[in-house]
Amino acid sequence: MTAKIPQLTCNTGTRMPAFGFGVFQVPAKDTEHVVAQALEAGYRHLDTAAADENEAAVGRAITASHIARADLFVTTKLRVQDAGELPSRDAFGRSLDRLGLDYADLSLIHQPFGDYCGSWRAIKALHHEGLARATGTSNFYPDRLVDLIDHNEVVPAVNQIEAHPFFQRHGDLKMMRERGVQMTAWDPLGQGRSDLFDHPVLTAIAKTHDRTAAQVVLRWLLQRDIAVIPKSVHLARMRENLAVFDFSLTDDDMTAIAGPDTGASTAFDHHDPASVAFLGTTRFTT
Repeated sequence: MTAKIPQLTCNTGTRMPAFGFGVFQVPAKDTEHVVAQALEAGYRHLDTAAADENEAAVGRAITASHIARADLFVTTKLRVQDAGELPSRDAFGRSLDRLGLDYADLSLIHQPFGDYCGSWRAIKALHHEGLARATGTSNFYPDRLVDLIDHNEVVPAVNQIEAHPFFQRHGDLKMMRERGVQMTAWDPLGQGRSDLFDHPVLTAIAKTHDRTAAQVVLRWLLQRDIAVIPKSVHLARMRENLAVFDFSLTDDDMTAIAGPDTGASTAFDHHDPASVAFLGTTRFTT
């Protein structure tokens, strides 16, 4: 039996499943099959991006599923190479074409670099036209997010950032709550880096609940009111990840999980000049 996934209400009134399925780093040749499996497992929130280079495969899986469009929540993102008002609008149209959709449920600015203010003007217009049901940002640190909010009349509905036990983002979450922005965690399992699945704190808590360390991490994020978009290419793991709505972590569990926080990314340093230059100059084929 498929778990009933809670819905979060964004500041636009849009309802977003708290648990989604990400396709970052899933090869395009495998994506259609993987997404079909995720839909079979019960996922209805699909998260992709132009930079993932697999939007077309996600679209084929959606079409083949015959699931009603209204029952799906599809997120895509504008890559930094398409920053700016007119380039972003054109790029969004290409994303919809690849996905085979008439609208996106959520359109995000993928990175806080380049002319992201121009991109924000574009997706605000797309939202007003009904082509993007909700709009938001990805990888925006608090200073960039506050700057965007304070100089625009539309507040991002979502900010999608790296978050897991080794990079917990307490300050980011506090600020987003104060500003009415829903936080979503990409890479919620840290891709297994730093031995997350074998970490003694997580495995001890998992044992007390007869769960896996991965399930504990996902439950911990959900209990912090953070949406999650884990990725897996294995159907059994997809189903396992979803099985987190029939148990709760205790206050002691939540306190213990605060221990492994390093306060630093394990994936990508958005403050490193070389990393920023790489994002801004790397060209993709789509």
